[in-house]
Amino acid sequence: MEILNVDTPRQSLRNVRVGDNVRIFNFVNAYECTIGAGSKVGAFVEIQKGAFIGENCKISSHSFICEGVHIGNGVFIGHHVAFINDKYPRAVNPDGSMQTEADWEVVETHIGDGASIGTGSTILGGIRIGTGAMVGAGSVVTRDVPDHAVVAGNPARIIRQHKEGNQP
Repeated sequence: MEILNVDTPRQSLRNVRVGDNVRIFNFVNAYECTIGAGSKVGAFVEIQKGAFIGENCKISSHSFICEGVHIGNGVFIGHHVAFINDKYPRAVNPDGSMQTEADWEVVETHIGDGASIGTGSTILGGIRIGTGAMVGAGSVVTRDVPDHAVVAGNPARIIRQHKEGNQP
């Protein structure tokens, strides 16, 4: 893996570990994360420290991948997908002081190989989306999604289940 450090008006990549044949488009902000070989990151994406993107993934434009998100291989992330890594977000502490990294705990999220997350979806922290699962566009995922399940809605609910290897 190569480590990228680029700081231009069109890109900010700081200590990003990338595999071979990774394509990163303009206006991406990524730092201290890993992007696996063959993956593609669209424009206006942010990938925070500690995030991991597997091989041969497609991350569509305007998505937000925060610290603690682990994306498997061959995963599709639609446009404007947002991940959340804090169950109780606050700007300030009870004493009124601004919160810092020391004042909260990262809640990790795991996306299984071959999963697909539709445009405009929100994935809450601490969720596991299973291998080959599909999340419908605009869904809010509030609980784990089993392998090969198709979920949709707010909150996302299972609408279909497929056997391993079958496509929805």
